[in-house]
Amino acid sequence: MFQTTINDYKKQHRFPVFSPKAVLFDMDGVLYDSMPNHAVCWQQAMKKFGIRMTADDAYRYEGMRGVETIQLLVHEQQGRTISESEAQTMYDEKARLFGLMPVAPIMPGVRELMDKIQRAGMQIVVVTGSAQKPLIERLHSDFPEFVNRNKIVTAYDVQRGKPAPDPYLMGLSKAGGLQPFEAIVVENAPLGVKAGVAAGIFTIAVNSGPLPDEALRSQGAQWVFADMPALCNAWTTLHSFFENHNSNSY
Repeated sequence: MFQTTINDYKKQHRFPVFSPKAVLFDMDGVLYDSMPNHAVCWQQAMKKFGIRMTADDAYRYEGMRGVETIQLLVHEQQGRTISESEAQTMYDEKARLFGLMPVAPIMPGVRELMDKIQRAGMQIVVVTGSAQKPLIERLHSDFPEFVNRNKIVTAYDVQRGKPAPDPYLMGLSKAGGLQPFEAIVVENAPLGVKAGVAAGIFTIAVNSGPLPDEALRSQGAQWVFADMPALCNAWTTLHSFFENHNSNSY
């Protein structure tokens, strides 16, 4: 299965090799179990502005810049186009509510996985569509030995958020100008998977939310794991396979 998947990936993108040197992690739903909090806040905040948003919608639009999500919903439900500044005002209310929520815990298995990645000599980059500054700041205190401030991509770094490839292309740049075949994306959201695939990067999905696996596979995820511990447990085998495949490619 591994051989076939990687060969298909290389063939699709016409890459001569697959030699990952960095892992690009999404944040919400991957590093932190924060999506339940986000779902509640999205619903409560948007209701104040006459916008309907369900919990499933929060997961479905996860990964987009918040202002883009709001502009899309307003256009769909109210038939009008709003400026980024107006959308930002609405997003600020969502951010305020999020700040009142309980602290989201770190996902089980994340530290162990980061340790394995670092021991393998690979870089760790965080690529998030979030503009929640308190949560972004937590990265520095929660993962000081793994996450470098210069290797974090947020909503403030790009004009087009996920599902556009821009955030992950920025991640490659911050990793030292890597090529797409030199990285792996770890995502939990359909739009995030779509962004990783659009950037030409080998994309692994972790289904930490309520959507079916097919919602991730349909966007191009090469593999789908049930949760972060499952990916962590499989990592040693996966990395050995990546190394063997790379050495056999030359």
